[in-house]
Amino acid sequence: MNQWLGWILALAALAVGYVQHGWQGALMGLTVVAFWLLLQFNRAVRVMRNANRAPVGHVDSAVMLNAKLKPGMRMLDIVSLTRSLGQRLDGSGERWVWRDAGGARVEVEMKGGRCSRWSLAREDDVA
Repeated sequence: MNQWLGWILALAALAVGYVQHGWQGALMGLTVVAFWLLLQFNRAVRVMRNANRAPVGHVDSAVMLNAKLKPGMRMLDIVSLTRSLGQRLDGSGERWVWRDAGGARVEVEMKGGRCSRWSLAREDDVA
């Protein structure tokens, strides 16, 4: 979801609650917003817990990861796909790599927290 849209919806929930039911409605709107934030936090924790079980930078199939990647994906979505944290290629945190057992690897470049481009390299292509 777009960050601005989320803030607008949160403010709308507070405003509609206040207009409809006064301070009790505003409190209900605040409760709904807090619940939504808890759901998002729970999702992030669940993804990280699943990623904790796999080696860093490992994926079952780099080719399948390459097929599932889309421009604009967030890192949380990519970690959810791979079930593993990526291995950082440089100190900036912009480039990440995942490798499979066959030697294939997918390099992902992130810009502004979103996937901007990626490339698949196989072991035969490197030599």
